[in-house]
Amino acid sequence: MYVCLCQGVTDGQIREAIYEGCCSYREVRNTLGVATQCGKCACTAKQLVRETLSDLHNAQTAIPQHPGFTHA
Repeated sequence: MYVCLCQGVTDGQIREAIYEGCCSYREVRNTLGVATQCGKCACTAKQLVRETLSDLHNAQTAIPQHPGFTHA
């Protein structure tokens, strides 16, 4: 779905930017230009960034470690 009509940014592009290393709404905005014109999409974009970062964090903490692995 399109989140930012002014810049033509989709929810998939926002998620992809996060998967590729963006760690905040500000970084996503600077990378994709979302909410840099009229700003009507800012709330939706911020919520999507929060949800995606949360999902990514939860997925990373759910990865089981090998039983023989020890921390140095």
